[in-house]
Amino acid sequence: MNLTRNTLLFCAALLTLPGMAAAAGPSADDNTIVWAGCGITKKAFMKELSAAYEAKTGIKVKLQGGGATRGIRDTAALRVDMGGSCRMSLPETDKSEMHANLHPVAWDALAIIVHKTNPVRSLATKQIKDIYLGKITNWKDVGGPDAPLKLYVRRGNISGVGYAVRQYVFKDGSAKFKTPNQVKSSGPLEKAVEKDPLAMGITGVSSARKRNVKVIGFDGKTPTYENVRDGKYGLYRPLYLVSSPTPSPKVKKFISFAQSKDGRQIMRDNGTVPYRDAPQLMSKMLIYGFGVR
Repeated sequence: MNLTRNTLLFCAALLTLPGMAAAAGPSADDNTIVWAGCGITKKAFMKELSAAYEAKTGIKVKLQGGGATRGIRDTAALRVDMGGSCRMSLPETDKSEMHANLHPVAWDALAIIVHKTNPVRSLATKQIKDIYLGKITNWKDVGGPDAPLKLYVRRGNISGVGYAVRQYVFKDGSAKFKTPNQVKSSGPLEKAVEKDPLAMGITGVSSARKRNVKVIGFDGKTPTYENVRDGKYGLYRPLYLVSSPTPSPKVKKFISFAQSKDGRQIMRDNGTVPYRDAPQLMSKMLIYGFGVR
């Protein structure tokens, strides 16, 4: 009797967890995978990877955005089949993130982007700090024109880019950025820099390459494919595919494809460094408090 009662209590507890009542996931169709998450990952290689996978297997991957946090939490809650993230899981910010498995598939660099007409070619770490802290507000202070510097940032502290900037540049995950120009995702940030001659922002180089913006240097180095792969460019982080702890066979197969020889070549063709091409980069990230959980 105790065993039966305990079993019922256990099942009832499971049903109270976000998404557990819909354990089958959002797509019961074995020929469809619903993906949501990091806009940088989506723009960097997911479109091309998904198209190649559909051509090979007939399985369609429906891509949604929403950012890294959505990619992790919606996957953990079984609201989507699979997610994308440009940061590690942070269960200290939300316990649901404990129920997500992160699979590193690529390396991305943080790119400092400005308008195509901006003459500035590179910024140093100290200059970036002062810009984000509101101490530098005019382009002339960093070698540009005498005009206001309009910094665009992601809203919140735990977006993929925002978290990485705080860890790398400030070594403080709670650092506050002083600017009124806050946007909900990387897409609007990149579009703002495309249009605004006085704008500056930081985004993923994998998506910045596909925008009409100017990517400038960081401490004298630019985020070329080779510099990222070899660890010569200082701002980089992994890009992940996210699954539940017990992913469906269709999700397992897609992740295997992404990590395969064919999947890695698709990433290279899009200017993204596959994770397996530079696993040594993780050692530096651990120093800054990054990692795979």
